[in-house]
Amino acid sequence: MLGTLDSDGSGTTDEQLMAAFSRGSTDAFGELFSRYKQPLFGFFRRRVVDAALAEELTQETFLAVVRGAANYEPSATFRTYLYAIAFRILRAHRRKSAFRAMFWSQETESREAAVRSTIDTEIWLRDAVNKLDQVDRETLLLREFEQLSYAEIAELMKLPLNTVRSRLFRARGALRELLSAPAGKGVVKDFAAYEERV
Repeated sequence: MLGTLDSDGSGTTDEQLMAAFSRGSTDAFGELFSRYKQPLFGFFRRRVVDAALAEELTQETFLAVVRGAANYEPSATFRTYLYAIAFRILRAHRRKSAFRAMFWSQETESREAAVRSTIDTEIWLRDAVNKLDQVDRETLLLREFEQLSYAEIAELMKLPLNTVRSRLFRARGALRELLSAPAGKGVVKDFAAYEERV
């Protein structure tokens, strides 16, 4: 059966929990929330700078799961279903942000640039990842950070499996190149070590 087994070995899958929740079990939702709160927060945290905003988007995603529970049909793994909702919420947030950005002053932008110039290695890596092609970036993040399988990424992003593989290969190469710039040489070592573990 599809799904992640419960860590205590009880054998309850995410899909079984979601089905139970759609029939009214609040305990089932509590378990799903417990399993996915941190991974989902990490998903948003790697895509938005503000931790409070990442927390807000995480809550919005779970709220969308609650609202859609009655219509849930297990056509894919629950994890894929959850990340598809998260992607929709992230896209909506980005559209709103782009609209707001049209009204930002020059002064705000220069202050943000000054803050960016003082950030640590983690932010340097995030900036490099943000320079990747959008599809390559999402493929890389889903694989390296969300730990989704190639098949799950293909389903989520509506791409052929081989395209996912080639996009991931290209994204890793482009990121390595970006991190090879003088300011990022320490980061590329960390990234290379990380790749060996994955």
